[in-house]
Formats: sequence, structure tokens, C-alpha cells
Amino acid sequence: MGRAVSVSQPAMSPARVAEKGSSAMSRRDESRTRLPSASSRALLAAGHVSEASSRGKTPKSEPTLHRRGVLRRVACVALTALCAACGDASSPALKPIDQATLQATLDATARDLLVPGAVALVRVPQGEFIVTYGATERGGDTPPGPDTHFRIGSVTKSMTAALVLQLAQEGKLRLDDPIAKYRPDVPGGDDISIADLLDMHSGLGNYTAAPTFWPVLEDDPGRVWKPEELLETGFAQPGPGSRSFYYCNTNTVLLGLVAEQVTGQPLATLFDERLFAPLGMSATQLPAPGTQDIPAPAARGYVYESLRYVFVEASYPPSVQEEAKAGTLAPTDFTDIDPSWAWAAGGAISTASDLATWIEGLVGGRLLDATWQRRWRDSLRPTDPARPDGQQYGYGIAQARFGSVRLFFHNGELPGFNTFASHDPENRVTIVVWTSLPVAVDGRAPAETIAVALTGRIYAELPDPAELPAS
Repeated sequence: MGRAVSVSQPAMSPARVAEKGSSAMSRRDESRTRLPSASSRALLAAGHVSEASSRGKTPKSEPTLHRRGVLRRVACVALTALCAACGDASSPALKPIDQATLQATLDATARDLLVPGAVALVRVPQGEFIVTYGATERGGDTPPGPDTHFRIGSVTKSMTAALVLQLAQEGKLRLDDPIAKYRPDVPGGDDISIADLLDMHSGLGNYTAAPTFWPVLEDDPGRVWKPEELLETGFAQPGPGSRSFYYCNTNTVLLGLVAEQVTGQPLATLFDERLFAPLGMSATQLPAPGTQDIPAPAARGYVYESLRYVFVEASYPPSVQEEAKAGTLAPTDFTDIDPSWAWAAGGAISTASDLATWIEGLVGGRLLDATWQRRWRDSLRPTDPARPDGQQYGYGIAQARFGSVRLFFHNGELPGFNTFASHDPENRVTIVVWTSLPVAVDGRAPAETIAVALTGRIYAELPDPAELPAS
């Protein structure tokens, strides 16, 4: 398979820094307001989705895709929107990939999102294409690349889930085991199974939803968190009030502790020996608590104004948006927050190349035997039962369908970075995008927005993004 030459966008000059505004925004639970993209607006016009859901707000009849560092409704909505004009071709053809077109798409989208740096890796039968934007650090001149390290956020959940399934495959635990068997302190743990934790149906509260959580991260970024502290915080939070889908970081921290308990090994060692080494992912790691540095070559990660916009539902004030777009407000570097706060739910570090290897190996069955791979795939079910053709979530993996395409993916978001990793096994398409900004000032998720733009350049049954209405 051929490999295309990587193209890099020249580094952007540093923006002028203005004094931060002091206005505080109201806090939210866990899902952020999203402004409709051009693709969502096209779908809205066709009457296929409510305005509330297109903006990331969830109608009362739908479960919210709870975050943080996490999977979001916007990815599914935007991907579905792209195919509103598509037919149901049984074997979608791929467009010929043009390096310059991919670069132009990334440049335009990243510039619009005010992203300091970004990498997009696309693998198709035609070859591998890598396009980059900006620099690894604001004010720098080193472009990011496929080997640049960054924090992957909740893509880590797909790793924790794969590990737990391996342990079940080996008989070290059962998916129908109640979590109380391993953790008697879990509220209602006799009625919550390992499977419920994997597919986000536990009913537990989410520790990152605690209103005091993000201020502590912001004020004491070097704090080393113990998993027990995360659980204590999560158990004190209200759950969804039902056993419906509820995206919850507490679930995955529990799974990490169970894996350590049944093996007697640290989670980082289990990741290295069972997941990363077999796939040849030498650039990926789960850093030890207290390890705040990212291995070189590394990207710095940024957030505009405050972590409240990463952890709570608060739209940026118009004045902040205007200053950011004018270049008079610079984002703050939040790279060095100790990753122990995310641990099994979102603490891993990787590169675009390694994440492509990961998502292909996971979806392609390189980590589980055939029986357990089927169980992994069969775990997918709609996050909203009223929309059986909508986004699905299973054992640490999501799926979106548009036209005849079946896309397996996971997102990641945490202070400094946004990530999207996907694989379409039928057409052998892999898309990995990361950005050094977790949320744009207009509310969009940068990596997901870029990935959606790229799909229109890849699939013949999708309209070109340039053909969608701009407003």
C-alpha cells in the first residue's frame, strides 16, 4: 500500500494576549451546548433532527451522551447529517484521495476553529495520507506530525474495555459478575454488572460532574488523584435516575480497579503487556500518577479562558468569542495537569500513528478471539431506544451509520486536547484526528468537526462538505 507525502501547514504566529475576562458562566451537568454545523443545518432543513439535538442539547425524551473527555452527540449528528442526501448504496465507493484537497480541508476547518495545532491521518486502500496544521506549541515553528505525543482522553476507555474483555475471555472474571463482588462499597453494586459498567448502564454518578471538580484541577494542576478519591466523588453525585445509557467516567475507573484486582498487576503494566506490545504501539502509554510530562516529541494543549468550558455546560460569552477570533485573546496552556484524574477513563498518551494501529487492531479482532470479538461487536445498542438507527454504544466503543457505512469510533476530550479515532472495516478506512484545543469558542468539538469534514472528501456517497449550505 502506497504512502503519500506528509504536508504541513506553516506555524501560526502568536496571538496578542488580552487580560482574561472575569465574568463567570453558569455551571452545567455534563453535556455542552453545540452550535449547528453546516451539515446539521442541512439535516435540520430536511426535518430529520430536532434543533435541540443538532445543537448538542438533548430533548427530554433522549438520554444525554455524558462527558467528560468523552463521546458526544455532535459526532453522530454531524455524520448523519452528511448523509442526508445519500442513497443506500450496498457497496459505497471511495473517492480518489487528493493530498492537496485533504490539506485544504484541514487548513480551512482548523483555522475556523482557532486550533493551535492539529494532525489528521487517513488510511484507505489507496494509501496513507497525513496532513497537519499549526505548531506543536503556540508561537513555535515545529509542525506536529504522526509521531507527536498528546493526551488521548476517553479513547482510553476503549483500551480499558478491551482489557476487561480479555480477562473475561480467560475466565478471570465474568461480565455478569456484580461489581459488589469486587467492590462492596459501590452503591447498589449487587445489581450492577461488569457489563453494565462497560456499556454505560450502571446508573452511577459521574465524578467529573461534581461542581467542585474542575476548579480543583484548575487551581492545583499538579495534584495526584487516587482512584479511591475519584470513586468517592462519583458515588456522591446523583446518577441519571434510571438504568438508561449515561456516559460516566466512574464506570471505567471501577473497571480499571477490577482489572488490577483480578490480575495483581498495575493497569499501566496490563496495558503495555496485553494491548500495546502485541500491536506494536511503542509510542503509547498510561503514565504513572505524578508524571505530568508528555514524551518528546510532544504537543502542548490549550483551553480558552477556563476549564469550566471543558467540564460544565457554559457557552463562551460573545465578547470572548470576538476577542479570540480577533487574535486579542490567547488560550491558556493546560498541558501539565496530572493525568491521574482521568486514569482508566482517559489518562493515556499516544500518537496519531499509534491510534490508527489501535483502532484497526481493536475493530479487526487482533486482541480477542472470534467468539469474544463477536460479543464485543454485539454489545452495541442505541443510546436512545427511540432512535434505533441512531448512534450506538457498547463495550468501550461507539458506532455511527451513514448510508451503508458502519463506522466504529471513540472520541476523547480533556483539558488541552480533542481526539477522534475511527475505523470502517468494510471499506478499510481509518480516520484519526487530534487537536490541541478541546472545544472551540463557538462550542464545536474540533477533532470531530475536522473528521466530519474529511469524510465528505473520502466517501463517494457523501456530499462534498463544500456543497453543503454555509448558513
